[in-house]
Formats: sequence, structure tokens, C-alpha cells
Amino acid sequence: MKICLFDPGIESHDGSYSSNLGDLIIQEAVNRELNEIFRNQEIIRFSTHSFLEPEHLKTIRACPLIIVGGTNLLSSNMDAYRQWRLSLRHAFRIRRAILFGVGWWQYQEDPNLYTRFFLKTVLSGKLNHSVRDRYTLKKLQAIGINNVINTGCPTMWPLAGIRSEEFPREKSSNVLVMLTDYKKKPDLDRRLLELLLAKYTNVYVWPQGRGDKQYISDLNVPVTLLEHSLLSLDQFIHSGIAFDYIGTRLHGGVRCLCARKRSLILEVDNRAKEIAQDTDLPTVERDNFDYISQWIDGSSTPEIKLNMEAIQQWKSQFIQVVDKARSAA
Repeated sequence: MKICLFDPGIESHDGSYSSNLGDLIIQEAVNRELNEIFRNQEIIRFSTHSFLEPEHLKTIRACPLIIVGGTNLLSSNMDAYRQWRLSLRHAFRIRRAILFGVGWWQYQEDPNLYTRFFLKTVLSGKLNHSVRDRYTLKKLQAIGINNVINTGCPTMWPLAGIRSEEFPREKSSNVLVMLTDYKKKPDLDRRLLELLLAKYTNVYVWPQGRGDKQYISDLNVPVTLLEHSLLSLDQFIHSGIAFDYIGTRLHGGVRCLCARKRSLILEVDNRAKEIAQDTDLPTVERDNFDYISQWIDGSSTPEIKLNMEAIQQWKSQFIQVVDKARSAA
């Protein structure tokens, strides 16, 4: 059985990687879960960042399952803001797409008429969709798409196997920071880095996004800048250096949390804020320096809540589909 995956981790349909490394963290989580569900089934990948050609649509329509992996692809104005680069004509051809850990872009007004029609057309009306927070769930339900389950973000699912007491409570001597190039607030971010320089022996910064490295350099604060690669982050995490994570990057922070690192994610938009309301992910407003300072000096261990029943419900719906395909083969 061939499965089509709209993959946010690839920049184009030739398979080149996204330069936003958060997309690669999502991609890894999506791959992990789909490989567990579908085992040896073939997965054909298309980018969410590039428009489809006619031959792509032909391939997609021949797949029994069409899955849309992760990231904040949905918005109230999908005719203008196209994180998922599909036209209405493409939506009519696809019709059966299933969301997997997808979120809604920022806090917005009610979806416009185009968005309502587009989503009702492109998304499956039979199988359940997985969204990563309650806000996205309510947005879809408000336009009559009710076959939706709030599973949380699949990047966080490994946290279900980590006990609260496995996380440190005391401050490390080093800190890893991530900032966000498209949510620049130089005064706040410079103040954050200066606070961390006063509190920690070493301040390391990992540039997750396309323009993070340049933005961090422009702040002109003496920090140690890591390379812009997922390998660089993973090597640092597993280097043996004890560190805390503090930063505005959600997925980089979740990766540190999954490595049992003391982590605090600073909210820059609705994503971390909404996920935290559902799961108790450790977050705080980016300008709440009193809380940040207190957290640095010592914090309680996180009590992450994941709805494992919802996760299993979304996964289990594919058993019948796979069995049917195997019987047909």
C-alpha cells in the first residue's frame, strides 16, 4: 500500500530539506509514528512548501491514504496565507487528506468563505484528523469539520515515557538559547541574553530558523553560536555538557525536553501558549523577566499531560485500512 505524505520537512518535491530546522524536528516525529503504524508500507512524499504539478496529483490520487504532517498549516485566510501550497483546484482533486498534528497559524478571526470551502473539500470526511491543540480543534469544529481529535504535537509524544522526577530542578552552569527571526523584538531579546550572561557561565545559541543566525549576530551580545543544522543541536544535547534551555523556539525546546533537559519555552505566538494550556508544557510570556529569573534559580519539575487515549484513537483507525490493503494484495 502506498501512502502519500505532505511533508513539511522538505522544501520542494525533489526532497531538499527545509531550512527551518523546526520542520525537520516535526518531520522526524511524523516519520517515527507513521513507520510504527504502517511498518513496511511505501511512503511517497510531497512538500507542503511547493505547489503541485499535474503528475504529482496523479500519484497522490492513486494512494489509498493522504496524510498531512505537522506544523501550523491552517489559517482563517487560506486564499492569502498559504503555508500549505494548494489551490482550490488541487483540493477538488485530493479530497481525502488526513491531518496529523497540524496547528492553526496565530490567533485569528473566523475563517473566511474560501477557507471554509477549501478545508471541507480537501479534508477527509470519514477518517479522524489529528490536531495539536484545542484552539485548532475549535476552529475546525466551528466550520463543521467535527471528525477531529486533539492529540497534541507528535514531537511531544515521547514525553509520555519520561517521569517527572527525571528532569533536573536545579540551575545548570550553562544555558542553550533559541530566538525567532520572524518575531524580532531586539530590546527584549537583548535583555534576555544579558540576563542569561549574568546568570550562567556559558550562553550557547542555536539558530533554528533561516534568519536566526543573522538576527543573533545583529544583537551584538557575546554568546557562543552553534551551527545552523539539526546535527549541531543533537551533538550539543548529547555532548555531556549540562545545560538549561530557554528560548522562543517551540520545537527546539521540545527536543531539549525530550532529552530530559530543564527547559522553559518563551511564548511568541499562539502555538506554545495553546499547547501549554492542554499539556502543561513549561512556557511563559517572553517579556515576563521576573518569572524567567526565578525559574533560572530553581524550578519545579514539569508535569507533562498527554492524552494517550486520543493519540491511540487516531492511530488505531488505520488498522482496518492497512488490513484491507493487505487483503487486496
